[in-house]
Amino acid sequence: MNYIDALILGAVQGLTEFLPVSSSGHLEIGKVLVGDQSMPQESLLFTVVVHFATALSTIVVFRKDIFEIVQGIFQWKWNEEFKFSLKILLSMVPAVIIGLAFSDQLEAFFNGDILFVGFMLIITALLLWLADRAKKTTKKVSFKSAFVIGVAQAIAILPGISRSGATIATSVLLGIDRARAARFSFLMVVPLILGKITKDILSGNISTETSHLGLLTAGFLAAFVFGIFACTWMIAIVKKSKLSYFAVYCFVVGVISIIFGYYS
Repeated sequence: MNYIDALILGAVQGLTEFLPVSSSGHLEIGKVLVGDQSMPQESLLFTVVVHFATALSTIVVFRKDIFEIVQGIFQWKWNEEFKFSLKILLSMVPAVIIGLAFSDQLEAFFNGDILFVGFMLIITALLLWLADRAKKTTKKVSFKSAFVIGVAQAIAILPGISRSGATIATSVLLGIDRARAARFSFLMVVPLILGKITKDILSGNISTETSHLGLLTAGFLAAFVFGIFACTWMIAIVKKSKLSYFAVYCFVVGVISIIFGYYS
């Protein structure tokens, strides 16, 4: 890996973590287009670093919200901040259960099956299209809706289903205010990212023998900067009901993937 690779990979991670286009789906498409052997095998340490950068970008964008939530937790009062933190934890349950119980089965989907990815991208496009046409409300996230959104996040483990797209679209379709939907979607992924990072570190599979501090720094900064941009931009897009643009993009890429996968 060189510095350009590190910057590109960091930028892609920062953008696709928040934009509803499915980073995992695009990765599978990329593998098929260039061939698995041509894809650079990035170290787990680099992956951990850029994921931490996107988590940090979310924390920076929502720093006031997070401070209020943490403050509410330590006050041990049944206030809005404390209830919101419980809803975040509740939303994590489906993804944690499915991720731990079906890890081997889920890995089977990441084998370059571009036909499957194409169909999942079309499902993502449909969700975004429906969400863009939902009526605007001022409804807050309830405990019930938090769990349902968590189920959407768990389903988004599949390549081709956008995590941010699925969670935001599900929130909006449940009648939740668009700004609150985006806020909840981005905050709910932070504990999962940090938990995954901790799991990888404790696994002992991270090797620093071939790592380069400069490359890690470049990847981190790119993911952090583009993450802040994408997160802020996505909030504005959701508020203005502009998800249809991404729906069209996902649909077109999905159809092309299906055609390519069927005839390849």
